[in-house]
Amino acid sequence: MTASASSAQADTTSVRGRRPGVPLGQLFGFPLYLHLSTLLFAALVTISYGSFLAAHGYTFTTAYAAGAGFVVLLVLSVLLHELGHAFTARAFGIGVRSITLELLGGATAMVRPASRPRVEALIAAAGPGVSLVLGALAALAAALLPAGGITYFLAVQLAFSNLIVGIFNSLPGLPLDGGRVLGAAVWAATGKRHRGTTVAAWTGRVVALATAIGAWLLADLGLRSAFGLAFTVMVALTLWQGAGQALRQARAQQQLATIDLAKLSVPLAVVPSGTTLADAFAQLAASDKPQAVLAVGDADGRILAIVDDHAAQAVPDLRHSAVTVDTVARALSAIPVLPSTASGIDVLSTVQASPANQYLVTTGEDVLGVLRVADLAALFDTKRE
Repeated sequence: MTASASSAQADTTSVRGRRPGVPLGQLFGFPLYLHLSTLLFAALVTISYGSFLAAHGYTFTTAYAAGAGFVVLLVLSVLLHELGHAFTARAFGIGVRSITLELLGGATAMVRPASRPRVEALIAAAGPGVSLVLGALAALAAALLPAGGITYFLAVQLAFSNLIVGIFNSLPGLPLDGGRVLGAAVWAATGKRHRGTTVAAWTGRVVALATAIGAWLLADLGLRSAFGLAFTVMVALTLWQGAGQALRQARAQQQLATIDLAKLSVPLAVVPSGTTLADAFAQLAASDKPQAVLAVGDADGRILAIVDDHAAQAVPDLRHSAVTVDTVARALSAIPVLPSTASGIDVLSTVQASPANQYLVTTGEDVLGVLRVADLAALFDTKRE
């Protein structure tokens, strides 16, 4: 089996959650998903390994049953690799959003990024560490089994696969785990997370090119089958794309470090409870802050609720004079809160954990303004590489 890519990371490029695949339930409290591409992987490996065993004299049924069994062992190996990331993250108090099994490996998505380079490096290194241990155990099993049997072939292939995955994933380039370790080292040396991600991403592109060139040279020498060449090139393309995503993530990390909620939040324009949308919009247009967010206040001017932009815009113009601001407002208690001093990482973690259109920005017990998720998303609307 050719080495596959694995990653353990928090998504710092999106302010909306994404469904990672088909849900399989939970394992040790970690949400587990299966990407449909894994089924293609399973079919390819079953056919490839079944053909290999059939060529060594085994019956069709035995060969392809063993091929299917090998797929199960590979998927379990990938799962254990990802659990290595997940359990290490949990040990450092970082929640795991999901574990996804994919065509070329797996991905462990964390609720928030590691706060220190050392933690980042340890979480990243845990996966390859598990793969290397599994490879060593499978190699030991192969040494103890009689040569030539089905179980012997399975043990040999499992040892080879896990050792290759462990070594390949340790290479210093994103999106590989070794790239996360390199990024953590540069982060520790410079004090800037985004610089570490940038360095590791460009190194990842070098690894991708080297992988593609190496596969081509091996095929040219007759040491690589057409299937192996195609699979390895697919791995190289995945690495290249992952490195590009990491570069965008680096820009997002740099932008996160500069987030100032006091400047990013939109001020409030308070109108009395019972005010119609027509009157509220007219007052807003005539004020010195026409871009403000409407808030509903009581007779003493205390804020009771915030008008939901989307709900207000959904009301037809002809009904503005009949609909009050209270109808399209949300109580303060129903709106997620962000302190004005929150760091960029804390802001993103809150947005991902509690998706909403608006967030209250507070200073102590006072409401400073409202953060519109659209304004936050605009910060990460970067061009693709």
